[in-house]
Formats: sequence, structure tokens, C-alpha cells
Amino acid sequence: MKDTSELQKFQDPLITAKGETRAHVALSDPQTLWFNTGTLCNIECENCYILSSPTNDALLYITADEVRDYLDQLDARNWAVREIGFTGGEPFMNPQILEMTQSALERGFDVLILTNAMQPMMRPRIKDGLQALQAQYGDKLTLRISVDHWGAELHDKERGTHSFDRTLTGMQWLRDTGIKMTIAGRTVWGESEPEARQGYADFFAENNFNIDALSPSETVLFPEMDDTTEVPEITTDCWGILNKSPNDVMCATSRMVVRHKGSDAPSVIACTLLPYEPEFDLGPTLQDAESSVQLNHRHCAKFCVLGGASCSA
Repeated sequence: MKDTSELQKFQDPLITAKGETRAHVALSDPQTLWFNTGTLCNIECENCYILSSPTNDALLYITADEVRDYLDQLDARNWAVREIGFTGGEPFMNPQILEMTQSALERGFDVLILTNAMQPMMRPRIKDGLQALQAQYGDKLTLRISVDHWGAELHDKERGTHSFDRTLTGMQWLRDTGIKMTIAGRTVWGESEPEARQGYADFFAENNFNIDALSPSETVLFPEMDDTTEVPEITTDCWGILNKSPNDVMCATSRMVVRHKGSDAPSVIACTLLPYEPEFDLGPTLQDAESSVQLNHRHCAKFCVLGGASCSA
């Protein structure tokens, strides 16, 4: 059982449990606008932060028209965004994913799609569409593949039996097609970072994948978001203590658009990790989303400030 002080954390958006001023982050340099394509997924992972599954439609499919509206808002608000990201769920289950991707690419954005590279991506219509987009836009399109561990045993422990082999098949098709790939892994396995990166390097070499295992942007290793461990609250004094800037935190550079089930319209969320927290729902427009974000959640501390992770490229 957690002690009383731990249970009192992350209650007040402005003040910590110890009565100190909670840190906040301004949207100082918007670089990435994320779209959650919907929480439906072809698999159900053991520790999915967004609870994606074949039955969870808590976040509905976003539509191409809704994406285009927010791309128009980027111009109107003069955000200097360079990258549009699509995450899920599994984005390739959304029937309009190719149209959404085309809309972003034709406006000059880099596009990053997070995928497990399994059956939804390998359907003939999707493969044909991806090949056409790659032929027209080249490396402006990147697919980030979820490979939780470089070995099949631990990857399958998270994602299900034979999931590693099915993802590998998708990656081999992407390699042969020339579509740019990066990797997202996890650091939960008790390995040091050098050990993990060497494991990925060997995996990439074995399969002739043009991915740099030593690059934090090409091989992203995410810290685990464990709700059972104690984490500190981040105060305004922490920036100096940790020698970090609030500009380094993900919510300084990105926002995510979602469509909640039962809602009349999409809304903009402060963080890709917190789509279900009302406190981090900033409103329906990008203008609403320009407000600062109070770091009033354990993920703010462990994943972003202390973990140094970012979902963007």
C-alpha cells in the first residue's frame, strides 16, 4: 500500500503535496502535431498506455476532413510545425489513413506513422498506397515500428505469440519497398542502454535494415510507465536542480488531436500519453491549445522530465 504522502501527490494543478509551486510548460516551439487515429488495434499489448485493443473505441477514428481542418488551423495560428504524427491504436486500421497522410505530405510536412507493421499495414490497398506515397514524397514519410525488444521472446511477451515474426515480415516488406523506417523499443527488460542498442544493432544487421541503433531518433527506447512506483512531483525549482529547461519537455513542442467517443468534435490534448485525463484536454481548437501545461501527472515526471523521452522524431 502506498503511504499517505504518495496518495496526496498530483492532486492540485498548481501546488504539490509539499506545498511547492508545481512546474508548468509553455508551448514554446510547436514542432509536431499528433493525430490519434483511434484506439482500435489488431492486438492487445500487455502494457499499452492507451489501452488499445480490438474492442476499445474510446477514441474514435479521426477523419481526413478533421485532419485537414487542423492543418488549416496550423496556417492560421502560424505554428512552425514541421512534422505531422499519426498514432493509435493501429493507424492502418483507420480507413482514411492514406488520405490523411497524403493531405499532410502535400502541404510539405514530414509525416511519422506509428505502427506495429502487422496485418492492417500489409493489406494490398494499404501497401499500394504506401508505395505510391513513397514514390512521390520519399523520405518525407517515415514509419516508426513498435519492436518492444530486439528478441522474439520478450517482444512476444508484450504483444502476443508470433507477433515478432509478423512484425518482421512487415519490416522486410518496408525494407524492400524503400520506405523509411525507425524503431520504438522499451527499456523495461533489465538491460543497460548500451546492451539494448547492441541487441538492436545486431537485429538490424541480420535483416539488412537501414536503421541506426545508436541514434535516439532512429531507435527510440521508451521508459516504462509503471503506475506502482513512486515518482517525485516536478516543482519550478526542479529545472535548476536537474539542469533542464521546460523547453526540453514534450509538451513544449507538441500537441495531439483526438476524438473522444460521444463527443461532438475532436479536441486537442496536451500530451500523447494522457488522452483520457480531462485536465489535459485543452479544448477543440489549436488556439485553445496554446495555453501552458501544468505537470500534474506522474507520467510528466517519470516519462518526460526524468526519463527524457519524446514521442516525436
